[in-house]
Amino acid sequence: MSDIQTMPGFLLSFEGSEGCGKSTQIRLLQQHLEAAGRQVVVMREPGGTQVGEEIRHLLQHAKAGEGMTREAELLLFAASRAQIVREKVRPLLEKGVFVILDRFLDSTTVYQGIARGLPVDEVRAINAFAVGGTLPKLTVLLDLDTDTAWQRIHATGRELDRMESQPREFYESVRQGYLDLAGAEPQRISIVDASRSPEAVHADILKLVESRNHAV
Repeated sequence: MSDIQTMPGFLLSFEGSEGCGKSTQIRLLQQHLEAAGRQVVVMREPGGTQVGEEIRHLLQHAKAGEGMTREAELLLFAASRAQIVREKVRPLLEKGVFVILDRFLDSTTVYQGIARGLPVDEVRAINAFAVGGTLPKLTVLLDLDTDTAWQRIHATGRELDRMESQPREFYESVRQGYLDLAGAEPQRISIVDASRSPEAVHADILKLVESRNHAV
């Protein structure tokens, strides 16, 4: 398996707590890149493959997942990730595609490791096995204070999934976990203030992408 750093494509992941605006920013970035002539593929995690979408349903919506243990949850996320990396991500990067992932391994480190209280070293080891050295060239962390995120989530009026239904304390742990992770890996993870207008956030993201990828 070839080194991801030598592949002509670009892998970017978006991270952040629920309600941070990932979907909006991913859409804006995709539109910008495609207008500039880049081939772009957006995928979500967990999901992105037939195997991954089945796992996503079990994790987020199926009644069978209500009594799921923390350890089982962690391994299901890793299974979905292992599949999408080998079935979709690496082949696309080898073809020169700009791949955008809506969540990746950092979500598991933060949600299942830090917020769920599983040993972070063990979570990292499982993540490393799942991705097989496939790491984003850039991870955009959309940072949003817990109160605003909570308000955004509950203002939608739709039924919340398992992750969105977690208590406020869980969200606080998630936000701090992400900030700590960004502090430990500043060369890959860049923090963007997501409390501002979508246009201002998008402008900052473009600057980050352009600084890492001169073809944009």
